[in-house]
Amino acid sequence: MSTQPTEDEIYEKARKRVDEKKGFYAHLCVYLSINLLVVVIWLVTSLGAYPWFIFPVGGWGVVVLLHALFVFVFHKDALWEKTALEREAEKIRKKRQADNS
Repeated sequence: MSTQPTEDEIYEKARKRVDEKKGFYAHLCVYLSINLLVVVIWLVTSLGAYPWFIFPVGGWGVVVLLHALFVFVFHKDALWEKTALEREAEKIRKKRQADNS
């Protein structure tokens, strides 16, 4: 039995998605700012030496990429979550009916 979401539920879901996207963009801005600073430090202190900055830039870059994937590709509106919620709700309903009997 599927019911249509109310306007409040739609708004709440939209708010959560916007918050997730804002969180990603904030993470991206911090990543870019800090890593620009790291590259500048490398340029000022050891130009021509081993480019050690690639390790923090690359490592953190992987984390930013994963964050992007979870926000834009594998977001929480996945079908499995909806199915899992329905199963749990059904278990609770059955338990409540058994307790009331």
